[in-house]
Amino acid sequence: MEVMFEQWNIGVVIPAKNEEKHIKNVINTLPSFVDKYVLVNDGSTDNTVDESGAKNVIHLDGEGVGAAIDAGHKWMLESMEKPFISVVMAGDGQMNPLEMETLLLPIIQKRCSYVKGDRSSHQRGLGKMPFIRKFGTFLLSFIMTLGCGRTVKDPQCGYTATSNELLEQWDWTNSWKGYGYPNWWLLKLTHDKKVFESVPVESIYRNEHSGLKISSFFSKVAPMMFFALHRRSKDWIKEDMETMQSIWGIPTGMFYIGGWGSLLLNILTLGEFFWSFIGLQILCWLIAHGFDRLWVKSKIIAKGV
Repeated sequence: MEVMFEQWNIGVVIPAKNEEKHIKNVINTLPSFVDKYVLVNDGSTDNTVDESGAKNVIHLDGEGVGAAIDAGHKWMLESMEKPFISVVMAGDGQMNPLEMETLLLPIIQKRCSYVKGDRSSHQRGLGKMPFIRKFGTFLLSFIMTLGCGRTVKDPQCGYTATSNELLEQWDWTNSWKGYGYPNWWLLKLTHDKKVFESVPVESIYRNEHSGLKISSFFSKVAPMMFFALHRRSKDWIKEDMETMQSIWGIPTGMFYIGGWGSLLLNILTLGEFFWSFIGLQILCWLIAHGFDRLWVKSKIIAKGV
């Protein structure tokens, strides 16, 4: 029997790997309005599946959290009645099920097609999150704001909600498989000129062990974010010259290229005017970011949700 929430069917994707201590409570505390859920077991070597008691289980062989979430979303596309919203809720118990409604409302109110949690904006802040993770969250927020041309807070939060319309349009052949998955989505949504929103959610940390290593994470994800930004930089000039829908893309591209030009001149002059060129480089990129914000806003307004 379908329950529905505000005339929407609600599905929950639960990616999990070695979460036998938490998975049962995650499933037992799902809100009553959830119609279906699927556990995506990504190569667990403990009793995660048995402890869960889940009827719908997808088995992967340690392909990464991104691959697990993709598999869950695609299961929802095949199993859920439309319209539906697919919520991602990790199996580690760090996401408050009582806040799921907050994630759903912007989609139901047709303000956007994708909503993510933002632990930094919650009244309790980042709570007991380890210091190194707090620093990483701050750094990633800064980088993702530059990469997306709009303010992005807590980009690594995986508590998300996605409409079936967006899932139907998504390119599943080109995705990110590992821990940088939320960053990949935000960059891809920006490239596709989609509206997304962030809502405050609680940061829940107890004594869970994380398999994430900060050094390896940044070494893998930073290049992905850089190339995504560089790919988007081509659109600034190309799209505006072809469509003439915006006046902001051309100056954005010019100052972005100017920043790289300053770096090149700094190298060619062997650092003789090091601080002058560094200052010019930073200035060019700050101006480019300002124009980029205007460009992204104009493109999203033109395209809509």
